[in-house]
Amino acid sequence: MPLTLEDIAHLSDVSRSTVSRVINSDSKVKEETRLKVLKVIQSINFQPNLAARGLATGRTNVIGVVIPARVSVIFTDPYFPQFIQGVSSACNNRTYSVMLWLAEPEYERHMISRILHNGLIDGVIVAKALMNDPIVDSLFESKMPFILIGRHPTLDVNFIDVDNLQAGRKATLHLLRLGYKRVATITGSQDQIVGYDRYQGYLQALKDYDRTIRPELVVEGDFTEEGGYNAMSRLVPQKPDAVFVASDMMAYGAMRAIHEANLRIPEDVAIVGFDDIPASARTTPTLTTVRQPVLQMGSKAVEALINTIENDIKSTQHVILDTELVVRESCGASQMR
Repeated sequence: MPLTLEDIAHLSDVSRSTVSRVINSDSKVKEETRLKVLKVIQSINFQPNLAARGLATGRTNVIGVVIPARVSVIFTDPYFPQFIQGVSSACNNRTYSVMLWLAEPEYERHMISRILHNGLIDGVIVAKALMNDPIVDSLFESKMPFILIGRHPTLDVNFIDVDNLQAGRKATLHLLRLGYKRVATITGSQDQIVGYDRYQGYLQALKDYDRTIRPELVVEGDFTEEGGYNAMSRLVPQKPDAVFVASDMMAYGAMRAIHEANLRIPEDVAIVGFDDIPASARTTPTLTTVRQPVLQMGSKAVEALINTIENDIKSTQHVILDTELVVRESCGASQMR
């Protein structure tokens, strides 16, 4: 049976309220008394109940991270571990803890209620923004502080993002400037804002070069390696000479499909990805890709959210981080110099 504040008070020979003040770092407690209570707490490895502490102080020092994606995707796409690492490191630096919520779509509505009403968290980071996400809508209607990774198409909310449209445009322009004529794309899911924005960047680059948009050179993927493989298998018969792929994981699948079709990268089909996850520097050939600062996105989201929580900030914060086109072998640039 777990020990209570009353048990600690008895062992410390102080009142229950004094124990509570020590746990909540009340500066009015005498140093001698504080040390005596802390010695008892440490000796029994007492962990205060977060919900009870939240009722007493109004805060739990816990940040919830919601990832609206299938569990299988979360644990196979290196993007998410990198992002969670950034969140965790920043929380540790600010003495906050992290509670991870894996938001399988069929459980989203049930999850909303648990997030908003269990009293365990001070705020929420939503790690991926969908076009119409009930979690985001409910958070927006509530009074709970939250921040999105990725902009929202209609709501004025806190977010951390990169300029996905301009980054997608930059990647596609790189291929066009290298002289490729039939530049295809494997888009991300179009119900995700990031997928939509990167596709719009591809379209803008074609417009910049006065190129006709060819529907047969556009295939929607789902940000998974298998999705990239399936999309590229559909593109191969259309004979593109280059492909902008909206994520590195999809690019890996696309590269596999190209190799299986007995085509060479970049001699027959050049390819550019997006993310620059660590494995992209080790593919064969190495992958040209758009680097986005995933770790920094996680840490910046924590800093902005805690700032909102602790200072009761009402104005919204929009933070746009830089991207970088990392040129490697898969685009063929080195062969054209």
